[in-house]
This record gives sequence, structure tokens and C-alpha cells, in this order.
Amino acid sequence: MKIFNQSYRVTCRDNLVTELPYSNGIWYDVGNVDGVFINNWIENVGQRGNTIATDQLWPSDNGFFFEISKGAICAGNVFVNCDHGIMVLNASNVRIYQNTFVNSMACVGRNARSAAGDHFGWHPSTGPDVDRRDGHVFVNNLLVGDRDFGRPLVFVWQPAALCAQLPGSQLDQFDHNAYVRSAAKPRYPLMLWSPAQNDACQAEFNSPEELRKVNPAFETSSRSYAAYDGPLFKSIGLKNFQVVSSFPGVKSAKQLPTEISTLLGQQAKNSVYVGAYTPIP
Repeated sequence: MKIFNQSYRVTCRDNLVTELPYSNGIWYDVGNVDGVFINNWIENVGQRGNTIATDQLWPSDNGFFFEISKGAICAGNVFVNCDHGIMVLNASNVRIYQNTFVNSMACVGRNARSAAGDHFGWHPSTGPDVDRRDGHVFVNNLLVGDRDFGRPLVFVWQPAALCAQLPGSQLDQFDHNAYVRSAAKPRYPLMLWSPAQNDACQAEFNSPEELRKVNPAFETSSRSYAAYDGPLFKSIGLKNFQVVSSFPGVKSAKQLPTEISTLLGQQAKNSVYVGAYTPIP
């Protein structure tokens, strides 16, 4: 489903989107403002190949796609077996809280596309300028890759040509997340990250601690679990992605802002956890 350009406050809530091998799931396409994307289940979007082009975000399809737009809340959703669970591209101020990603990358990217010389010049003019594609928040999310998942769990990207112009991060907050990978020797790092101080403008990180060494404000409370076979979901085979309270990553979370917890209908006493569901005993 595509939400066409220049719409305000479009809310997508409680939807099931599945079996779209050659398409995006729900796409907020250019010029949208203050979208709300909550409590959706997105599954099998894209062909889910295990090869990605590490110098770009394409080719892939996206469960939630927010492009050339300003302001969104993406919270309480489940993404299962998608090329990209989410992709935020050339946008600003997207707040991503309390989602569960299973074999689905979380992606944030920007490039130099602008109204000047663009085939659809009015498209980029409806969103933030090149130097204002930032302000994103990624907090209290749970990202899981099974033994067969051959991609990073997080991909933050910009081309090397923008590195000097835009040396700061696209994210304002990036913390209190939990990462789980079952494979002992994953094909890709946990995160691909830009900008970085090298010719490719891209770094590889295999843990939150590695990212924290170069971005001390990020991932101070996040946790990652490699080659993990401990308690996690109530039943991954039955696609019951309620986290069991014995999963140690539950403790990575922090209290949500009131606006987000109200949208999700959370009770204050049960509102500190990672992922889309309140933990169960």
C-alpha cells in the first residue's frame, strides 16, 4: 500500500501485511508529515536474499518505508522475514520505539538526492533538505537473526560522497536495544554504519560496545547476544514473539516518552521492556 505524497498525520494501526515478494509493505511516499505506524504485523516482504550491496540500500523491499518525509512514529510493530523491516530514506525525525524485528533489517539512509536536476524535482522538494535528514530515534527495539539469516541487523547508510558534507549521525538517539543472533559465525557484522572515518564512509560493528567506542553517546545500555540459544520467545515456531521474562536483554529497555506509551496503550507498571510485547513469565 502506498500513501501518496503530502499527506498529514496518516495513521496505520493493527494491520496484517504479508506475502509481498516483489513489493513494499506500507510506503509513505514523499512529502508526508507526522505519520503514525503502530501495532502492525509485517511478514515476508521482499525476496529476502542473503546478499546486500554494502555501498547502498538497494535492491530490497521494505515492510515500513518512510521516504523523503518529515516526522513519524513507528512503534509496537512486528517485522518477520523482510528484506528491510523498516527503511527510513532521506527523511527526518522518525521515532522508532518498541518494535520486534525477526530476520528483518532495520535501515536508515540518506543520499544527495535533491530537487536540483532530479527527474521528479518536486519529490525531494517536499521533504527535508539534504542537510536536514536526521533527528531519528531508535530505542527499545528487539532485533533477532536466526542461524540462516545472512544480513546485518542494522544498516545506517550514506554514500562516501556525502561524508565530508554530513559528518554527523542521522540519529539523535540510538540506545536501549537488544540484539540476538543464533549463528556462531554470521556472514555479516551486526551493524553496517555510516558515516565513518574511512574511504568508504562505512564501518562494521559486531557489538554495541564497538559502536560506542566511536560514538560514545550511542548504545550505552544496549546488549547483544551472539551464538545465542537461550530463553527468548514464547514460541518462535508458532510465531508467538512474546519475550519471556528470563531473556536477559529485557533489562536493556528504558521508560518510554508519554506520547509513545499512550499510543501503545501501555500500563506504567509494565512499560519497560524491549520489543513489541510485554514480557511473560
